[in-house]
Amino acid sequence: MPKSKRIGLVAGYGAFPLELAQTLKNDGYAVHVAAIQEEASKDIERITDTVDWVSVGQIKKLIKTMQSHDVTELIFAGKVQKIHLFRNFKPDLLATKILFQAKDKKDDSLMLGIVKALADKGITVRSQVEFAHDLLAGEGHLFGPEPTEQMLKDIKFGLPQAKAIAGLDIGQTIVVKDEAVLAVEAIEGTDEAIKRGGALGKSDVTVVKVAKPNQDPRFDVPAMGIGTLETMAASGCTAIGIEAGQTLLIEKDKLANTANRLGISIVGI
Repeated sequence: MPKSKRIGLVAGYGAFPLELAQTLKNDGYAVHVAAIQEEASKDIERITDTVDWVSVGQIKKLIKTMQSHDVTELIFAGKVQKIHLFRNFKPDLLATKILFQAKDKKDDSLMLGIVKALADKGITVRSQVEFAHDLLAGEGHLFGPEPTEQMLKDIKFGLPQAKAIAGLDIGQTIVVKDEAVLAVEAIEGTDEAIKRGGALGKSDVTVVKVAKPNQDPRFDVPAMGIGTLETMAASGCTAIGIEAGQTLLIEKDKLANTANRLGISIVGI
């Protein structure tokens, strides 16, 4: 098969890797996956041509996996929680070198180090959005009940706050109630921030999720799926504002049905 129709996929957590893999297959690509052991779903094995399981920190194995399938281009899809850096993390020599050379431990700094290591071996990282542009959120009321005036006020209030923490590469989500910030996402991830904010606000809480001001489309593009909505519902959150044109909506039909069932308003901003 020509190299142009081979593509690599680094699969992390959630449904996005599965949805993207199916899109690539439908477009005629042979999809060769490096699945992150701590994050990826075993369902990826049903969709793609080959799957090799790698642990967080096995960058050399990731590269060898792609080379073994003659892959020169790949896409990252799905979240890999940075918390793994602090839990039984066993980096190989190449990962250790990337960590040592990174100016800090921010997501972008680490990912750019990985991108460079791949490029040094002739492997180009492609944009996530390039193959998933149909999943990008539009503007305005998207799914679920019509947002109330207070929800829209909280979303408008929260947007610059969320952008500020995203610009510092701390997180991309904040939790708001009555124009006060209840929780800020950091290394613990979106769901834990939602749980903390919901516990403080108790009910009628709003979530705001944005892209970084200079979002690199090759990695960490914000995404939301039904798991986020289920966490919100269990935490007393009733609305979420997501950045239009910058946020991937995973499994749109399920997302719409779940938003209606749980009574959560989804707004593109």
